[in-house]
Amino acid sequence: MTSSQVTRNPRTAVPVLDAVGLVVSDMAASLAFYRRLGVDVPAGAAEAPHVEAALPGGLRVLWDTEETVRSYDPHWRRPEGGERIGLAFRCADPAAVDAAYADLLAAGHRGHLAPWDAVWGQRYAVVLDPDGMGVSLFADRPADG
Repeated sequence: MTSSQVTRNPRTAVPVLDAVGLVVSDMAASLAFYRRLGVDVPAGAAEAPHVEAALPGGLRVLWDTEETVRSYDPHWRRPEGGERIGLAFRCADPAAVDAAYADLLAAGHRGHLAPWDAVWGQRYAVVLDPDGMGVSLFADRPADG
């Protein structure tokens, strides 16, 4: 069986990454943040306890409120002391990293790492989503830059 057959067939023995789930304290605030980053969140979803949005390429983002998670996992507690997963959004070019960062800050979101030219050849920045999770913004820098 080829890897493309595994990817297309959700009933194979090999698990296929299908979605990234986020547990949020304020659904409306979280959806507004990710909409600003271009995620096509369904209209009218801000009041829902669970929301899904498909990304280009088929991966999905899932949002669940803390209350929803506690409904099936009563011992769940909000993580403390650092992140265990990070989301990274590729921007069109280095100027788009700066623009996206500025747009999110202007909308009231908190910056964590202002845009900089990283040693690994990218323009990079980190902004915090409404739950305080670092979300990276990046673009490859031109080879001569």
